[in-house]
Amino acid sequence: MAQDSSLPEFWDTRYRDHVTPWDAHEVPADLRAFAAMLPAATRVLVPGCGSAREVRCLAETGAEVLAIDFSIGAVELAKRNAGPFSDRIRLGDFFQFEPGPEPFDVVYERAFLCALPRKLWPRYATRMAELLGPGKRLAGFFFYHDDPKGPPFGTSPEELHALLDAAFDLVEDRPAAESLTVFQDGERWQVWRRR
Repeated sequence: MAQDSSLPEFWDTRYRDHVTPWDAHEVPADLRAFAAMLPAATRVLVPGCGSAREVRCLAETGAEVLAIDFSIGAVELAKRNAGPFSDRIRLGDFFQFEPGPEPFDVVYERAFLCALPRKLWPRYATRMAELLGPGKRLAGFFFYHDDPKGPPFGTSPEELHALLDAAFDLVEDRPAAESLTVFQDGERWQVWRRR
C-alpha cells in the first residue's frame, strides 16, 4: 500500500477498501448556506473532490462546477454520486490540469489541503492564487490541529496565514457547524478573498 499521500495510489487503495473517514456522506450545512448565496453561473472548482457530494449541491444552485481528483477510485465514486452532473467530474492533478482561459470565481476546499503532505503546501498556495482572479474566493473548511502526523495534516492560524497572506485576505472565519470525527472538531469554515 502506498504510504505517500501525494500519490494517486495512496487514495485509490483507500477508496477500493472503503476507508474514507473524511467522507461525511452528505453536504455540510456551511456549504449549503454559502452555495445558496452564489450568483447563477458562478465558476466553482472542487479540487481533490473525493466522493464529490458537494458537486451536485453546487450544480443544483446554478453554479458551473468542475471537480477534479487524481484518484481513479475517487472519480468513479464521484461520478456515481453526481448523478446528472457526472460530466462535471474529471480525472486530473490539481497542480497540472489546464483550467481554461477564465479564472474561477470560487475554489471550494474540504479535506484537500490537509490531505497533502506539508512539502506541497507552498505549491497549493501558489496554485490557488493562479486559479482565482482578484476579488474571487477560496472558501471551505480548514483543519486546525497540532499533530504533525497525517493525513489529515493539521495546521494553525499562524501557519495558514503565512501560507495564504501573500495573495489572500481572510474575510470569514468561524467554527464549522458540523465536523467529522476524523477532524476532532478542528475544522473552521473560512473564506479567503484573492487580492
